[in-house]
This record gives sequence, C-alpha cells and structure tokens, in this order.
Amino acid sequence: MTSVVTRSGTVGRPLPRATIGRVTDPDDTPQWFLDAVARRPEHADVDVEGAAVHYRAWGQAGRPGLVLVHGGAANSGWWDHVAPFFADRYRVVAVDLSGHGDSGRRPAYDLEQWAREVLAVGIAGGIAGPPLVVGHSMGGWVTTTVGARHGEDVDGIVIVDSPLNEQPPEEERLRRSTREHRYYPDRETMVRRYRTTPAQDVMLPYVRRHIAEQSVRETPQGWTWKFDPSIFAERELLRDLLPEVKCRAGFLRSEFGLVPPTMAGEIDALLGHRVPIIDLPASGHHPMLDQPLCLVTALRALLGQWAVDDADL
Repeated sequence: MTSVVTRSGTVGRPLPRATIGRVTDPDDTPQWFLDAVARRPEHADVDVEGAAVHYRAWGQAGRPGLVLVHGGAANSGWWDHVAPFFADRYRVVAVDLSGHGDSGRRPAYDLEQWAREVLAVGIAGGIAGPPLVVGHSMGGWVTTTVGARHGEDVDGIVIVDSPLNEQPPEEERLRRSTREHRYYPDRETMVRRYRTTPAQDVMLPYVRRHIAEQSVRETPQGWTWKFDPSIFAERELLRDLLPEVKCRAGFLRSEFGLVPPTMAGEIDALLGHRVPIIDLPASGHHPMLDQPLCLVTALRALLGQWAVDDADL
C-alpha cells in the first residue's frame, strides 16, 4: 500500500527555444542548462512497503510519462537538466531509490524491491497509464528488472550504458572501497571533492557542480554523502535478466562508456535481435555529465519512433 506526501516545489516556465545554445553567464554556463534547472520540479514522497521513497516530477499530471532511474550511489538530481526537455509532452518522474538521495533506508536492498519502487512512483507521481522507464548504469539493472518481472505494467524500458559485468560497476568499486561514510567540515569541501564511480575524465563543470550539490547532506557529525553505504550487494546478472524482458526496449551505448561494440553485440543477441541499440557519440559512461543534449536527442528519437509505431497499430 502506498501513500503520498507532497513537499514544496515550483513548476517553472517551459524552455524557450530561442535561448537554446546561447551563453550568457560569466562562467560560460549555457543558457539551455540555466533554463532547464530553472524549471524546478515538484518534490514528494511515497511510502513503499515501509520506506519513504522520494521523487521529483515535471510536466502536467495525468499525461503519459517517463520514470527516470539513477545509477548506484546517485540520485534523482542527476536528471534535473534532462527531464525538462520532455516535460511539455510527458509527465516526467525521477526517483530516489531507497537508500539514495532523499529517500528512506532499508535493512537490505535488492533489484526487485527497487523495481516495485519505480512502479509506485510512476503511479504516485501522476503518470497516466503504463510508464516508459529509463535507467542509467545500475539503474539499468533496476529498469531491466522492471521489464523482466513487471513488463505488463510498463510501456517500455530504455537502458543507458549498463554493461554485462557480473555486478553493476559503481557498486562493485564502492563496495570494495568502504562500508562507512566520511564526514567533512562544510558543503563546499564535499562539492569540490565530488567524483563519479566509475571515474569519468570529462564532465561539464556546471553539470558536475549541480549534481554534487544534490548529493550531500548535513548531519550532526558534519557533511556527508546522501547514499546509504549498505546499498551494495550481489545482484542478479544483467545477462540473465535481459532475455526475460517482456516489453519493448531500447539500449543507449556511450561511445567511451562501459559497453564496447562487441558487448553491444552480445546485448543485441540476448534481447533477441529485436531492440534498437543507439550509440551516443563522444560520450562517457555518464552521458548526462558530458553529453546531455546528445542523450536528450537519442531519447527523443527513440520515443518518437515508438509513438509512430503506436499510431500505426
């Protein structure tokens, strides 16, 4: 059973077409980014099986929509500059999986539990009908679990650069490094220290700072990261989940990410050679950090093609 608690939030103005690509800030932050993050989401919590699951939402409730799923140790703020590009047509909801961001914690975490959270925020967030679910990296494992275990409840899934490793790469690295958070004296120190896992050399500085600011919290012991260090566990293999997907799907592969062309061929075979696999040129594993407009374009193209397919039915 779920219940919704709404937090303060403001739905901002639409992205003005004339300002896309124009740079006005002295630090060279482009106008498209300023306009995107100015279109502030609604914030709310929904109780899912005893844990408060936080989400952000853009666009008009009651429309068909997207649920955006972050990677391991990340949060819904990773989508702040991406989601507004879809909000004029869709209801867009970005989840903080339990143990992440502003959501509550659990004694243990597993893919199936997170999959149920994804479905719950789609309903609580006001999406009409089955949502399209987009998941990045570890979020791709969650999204694939949704497609495999709950395919009848979604309109489709999109997996973003999730490799066929034995475990999600960010979880594997962080599990080896620590089981406890460090604490820092102030927020700015943490923001300066922010790094991705796995590491990415190229990050747009204005995107990096925005995401870093969404990823920290103040405690009596000092400032620390928002995610629960206990989130990391052994996961079901992605290669075992992919053949079980029971809905339409798409796969976005970053050119300089964690899915080389040979692995993309394996993924194509595991999905029965029936799923579009789209390359994101000049992108690292985290495309929302270095090539966000490329990510937006690829998603728009895929969703547009699916809309044409639906119209032909």
